[in-house]
Amino acid sequence: MADWAGRVGARLYPVHPSRPSVFGTPCSPSVADLPEQVDLAVVLVGDPLPVVEELAEAKARFAVVFASGFAETGEAGAAAQRRLAEVVAQSGLRLLGPNTNLNAFERFRDDLEGPAIALITQSGHQGRPVFALQELGIRLSHWAPTGNEADLETADFLSYFAERPEVGAIACYLEGLKDGRSFLLAADRAARRGVPVVAVKVGRTETGARTAASHTGKLTGADAVVDAALRQFGVIRVDGLDELQDTAALLARARPPRADGVVVYSISGGTGAHVADLATEAGLRLPVLSEARQAELHQWIPEYLSVANPVDNGGHPVGDERGRKIIDAILDDPAVGVLICPITGPFPPLSDRLVRDLVDAAEQTDKLVCVVWGSPVGTEPAYRDVLLGSSRVATFRTVGNCLTAVRAHLAHHRFTTGYRSPFDEAPRTPSPSYRKAQALMHPGEQLSEHAAKQLLRAYGIRVPREQLVTSAAAAVRAAGLVGYPVVMKASGARIAHKTELGLVKIGLTSASQVRDAYRELTDIARYEGVSLDGVLVCQMVEQGVEMVVGVTHDDLFGPTVTVGLGGVLVEVLRDTAVGVPPFGEEQARDMLAGLRGRALLDGVRGRPPADLDALVEVVLRVQRMALELGDRLAELDINPLMVLPQGQGAVALDALAVCGR
Repeated sequence: MADWAGRVGARLYPVHPSRPSVFGTPCSPSVADLPEQVDLAVVLVGDPLPVVEELAEAKARFAVVFASGFAETGEAGAAAQRRLAEVVAQSGLRLLGPNTNLNAFERFRDDLEGPAIALITQSGHQGRPVFALQELGIRLSHWAPTGNEADLETADFLSYFAERPEVGAIACYLEGLKDGRSFLLAADRAARRGVPVVAVKVGRTETGARTAASHTGKLTGADAVVDAALRQFGVIRVDGLDELQDTAALLARARPPRADGVVVYSISGGTGAHVADLATEAGLRLPVLSEARQAELHQWIPEYLSVANPVDNGGHPVGDERGRKIIDAILDDPAVGVLICPITGPFPPLSDRLVRDLVDAAEQTDKLVCVVWGSPVGTEPAYRDVLLGSSRVATFRTVGNCLTAVRAHLAHHRFTTGYRSPFDEAPRTPSPSYRKAQALMHPGEQLSEHAAKQLLRAYGIRVPREQLVTSAAAAVRAAGLVGYPVVMKASGARIAHKTELGLVKIGLTSASQVRDAYRELTDIARYEGVSLDGVLVCQMVEQGVEMVVGVTHDDLFGPTVTVGLGGVLVEVLRDTAVGVPPFGEEQARDMLAGLRGRALLDGVRGRPPADLDALVEVVLRVQRMALELGDRLAELDINPLMVLPQGQGAVALDALAVCGR
C-alpha cells in the first residue's frame, strides 16, 4: 500500500489501536484521530464491521474489505455480510468486498501503448493469467477484484470501464451475478459504446432444477438464462482463462474488420487443411479466392499446390522475396478480412523470415493478421522478440484459441454495428391488455385451460374457436357452432398434462361421438379425482408446426421467455431458446435461428413454410405479457402453438398459466 501510495501521490495513514508505527510511519489509534477526511480505507482486520462503522461515521468515501468468512461460508457468514451491507447502505460509503484482496493496487506497466484491457474478477487468483499479459506487451489499465460484492458489484465496474477512453476491452471472471437487471444495463452501456466484454461465467453444469408445472419451467435451467442474457447484450462467453486472455487481447487491439472472409495460409498442405476444417467448424467463413487471385499467387507458388483457401505455399517461397509478395496478395483481396498463419513448429531460418514478413505486412494493412506459434517451447527469438514485439500481429499458442478469438472479433463488430438498445424500446406504460389480464389472475392459483386462453386472447394471441360446456347436450350444440371435426378436453385449474391422463379426444365428427366423449372425459376426471370446471369443445387445427412458447421466472433476471419445438415430445427433444426481456424483433428471430429444428419452420418433405412472422409476433406478445404482469405471472406454457403455413398465422391450441402469490 505504501508503494502504491507513492506511485499515485496519495497520503497513507496507518491506523492501529496499539502499534505506535508501521514500517517507521506513525500510526493513529483510530479513524477518528486521522488529520484529514479519508478518501480510501483498506481494512485489513479479521472483524471489519466496527471499522466500517467508524469509516461511515467519519464520512470516508471508499473502503476495501479484505477479510473472508462472510456469505461464502454459509448462513452465519451471509448474515454478517448483510449487516456490513446495511451499514454501508445507510451511509455515503462505498465498499469493495468483503473476501477480496489488493489486486487493484498492483503495479501496472506504464510503458505499454494502445487500447488496454480492464479486468473484473470475483476471484483474485483467477485474474492472474490476464494480468500476466503485460509481460507479452499487452496493456492493462485496471483490475477490480469484487469478491463477495456486499456493495460495489461487477455491474458498477462494467459501467465505469465502458466509459474509460483507454479501455479497449473488458475481461471478466464471474462466479455469480448480484443483480441480473443491473448487469444487463451495464452490458447495454458497453454495447452502446462498442466496448467488447469477454467473460468466463462458471456454472454451466448447474441444473437450475425447480418445481414447475409447465414444460417451460422444466426446460429453462439457470445457466441457459445466463447464456441467453449474455448473448443478447453482446457479452462474449468463453470457457477457459486462456481463452479469456487471448480473446480479450485480440478484441482490445484489433481494428474493425474490413470483411469477414478468413484465409488460412501455411507452408504445409496438411496444416492448412486441418486448420481450415477447424475454422469452418467454428463458424468462420473461408471464401474461395477468385481465379485471378489464384493465378497471381501461382506466380510464386508451384501450380500443383492449392491456393484456393487454404493457401499452401509448399515451404520454399517463405525463404526469399516471394514470401512477402504472397502475404500482400492475400491481404489485397477485398473478400479477405483475416489472415491466419499457423506455424506448427519453428524451422529457422525459414520460420524467422516468415514471421518477419508477417509482422511487416501487418504494419502496412488495416486487416487482421493472426499467427499461431505452435512450438511448445516458446523461447525462440522469432516468437519472443519479433511476434510479441509487434502490436499489429495477434499471436496465439493454440489454434483453438485463435479461432475462438477471431470468431468473437467478427461477431462483436456484427453485433455493435447498428446496435439498438432494447431498453430504449421497452414499454413504459401498461397496455389495455394488462387491465383485461388483471381480472383473470388469482394469486397462487393455476388457471384452467379456458382461463389461460382468455389471458392469451387479452394480449392478442389467437386461440381456436371453443366453448366451455357442462353437459353432453351442451357439448353437441357447441360442436355444431364450432364446426366439425372437433377436439374435446377436460378443463380444470389443476390439470397440467391432460394427454397423459386421457383427458383429450381429437377428431370427433358426429354428435354421438361428442356425447360419448363428454361422458368418458367426465368419468376419467372422477376416477382420477380431478376437479373440472367443464369440458372444452374446440375447433380442430391440424396443419402446421407445433411449437412451445412460455414464461418462467429466473432468480436473477426475472421473467424469461422460452420458444422451441413443441408437442408431446417437448421435454424429450429439449430444443428451445431463451430470451431475457426486454428484447426486440431481431432478437426474437435470433432465438428461432438457434433452434436445432429450425428447418421445420422453413418447410421440409414437401410441407409449406410456416408463418415465421406470426410466430415472432406471438413471442413478442408473450414478452409484453411477462413484462407487464411481472411476478403476478409465475409460469406460462403455450403448447402446442400451431404455426400455420405462411400468411395464415399461429394458433395457441393449449395453454397453462400459474399465477404468482
